[in-house]
Amino acid sequence: MNPTKRSEIAPFYVMEVMKAASERQVTHGDVLHLEVGQPSTPAPGPVLAAARAALETNRIGYTHALGLPELRERIAGSYQDSYGRHVEPAGIAVTVGASGACALAFLACFEAGDRVAVTEPGYPCYRNMLAALDIEVIGLPTGPEQDFRLQPDQLTADLTGLVVASPNNPTGTMLSGTELAAVARRCDELGIRLISDEIYHGITYGEPAETAHSVSDSAVVVQSFSKYYSMTGWRLGWLVLPPDLVEPVERLAQNFTISAPTLAQYAAMAAFESSVEAEANVRRYAENRRILLDGLPEPINRFAPADGAFYLYADTSALADNAQALCSSWLADIGVAATPGIDFDRTNGHRYVRFSYSESTADIIEAVDRLGGWVAEHHRP
Repeated sequence: MNPTKRSEIAPFYVMEVMKAASERQVTHGDVLHLEVGQPSTPAPGPVLAAARAALETNRIGYTHALGLPELRERIAGSYQDSYGRHVEPAGIAVTVGASGACALAFLACFEAGDRVAVTEPGYPCYRNMLAALDIEVIGLPTGPEQDFRLQPDQLTADLTGLVVASPNNPTGTMLSGTELAAVARRCDELGIRLISDEIYHGITYGEPAETAHSVSDSAVVVQSFSKYYSMTGWRLGWLVLPPDLVEPVERLAQNFTISAPTLAQYAAMAAFESSVEAEANVRRYAENRRILLDGLPEPINRFAPADGAFYLYADTSALADNAQALCSSWLADIGVAATPGIDFDRTNGHRYVRFSYSESTADIIEAVDRLGGWVAEHHRP
């Protein structure tokens, strides 16, 4: 007996980098983690307090498949607060992280053999999940010539769906409200189901991000408590669904997960009272971003527009044409862990490296210093 073909999807390479970085930490104790796409801070105080209270007073059993009604109401209300948009609590599905939200959305929206587009560079797990479901993945290239932003005319009538993220991982690039509306309009014209991953909303450095719910009645929104609220390991996300998808997603959730983690749901009730801590984290990310943009040495000085999230996607082709080997050298030589672009773009990713700047500012300053020394020693213009 053999494993299924669908299990032969590509690995998530950043996890391999994290593994190598952990091994280096054991032997050298000097690793600076610029590879990890998660906040370095714990969940906010009110969230931790709510979790403790729930442990003392609640038996932590199953919840409704779509989540605690009171949490769904709080999530729905946050759209009025953040975007001035009314969302019905009945259209909210609480999920096992944004990854679980994507899996439910893909299962509800697409059949095997459908053609679903993803942007390149983009989060690799979209491609890998879709491929595991026997869905044909169509990569839509974005690059410096278009500021790494998807253009509506890249969408064609033979597509069934589009997965887009704004801010994007790995680039940090964001579609403006006007640009997102143009993409949504094109999807509606061609009958393409738009799935908008919005897990980095709240972490922006200029204009706030716009939600696809504001520009399309048929779009599916993926969100999470992981990034803005520093709750990655709590595994809690949500979907904003159009009416036609609520029951299909509910049936899938009943059978695949029963419910999202109950303790995390009770804790997340307090997340919306945690803006002081969350905004302090965003200010730190902004400072770390400035340090990298100003301090990374030539020729690491060509970047995708870093509008949001906590990533810098840097063109490193002047140093090496193999980003994976370059990242391995940095880890071995100076203890700086970064993620090669091949995780995000199979065509041009060998020319790019993603730096995450979610760690402490002291670590970012030290990483810039180490990289500057490495480049001075190894690069001859």
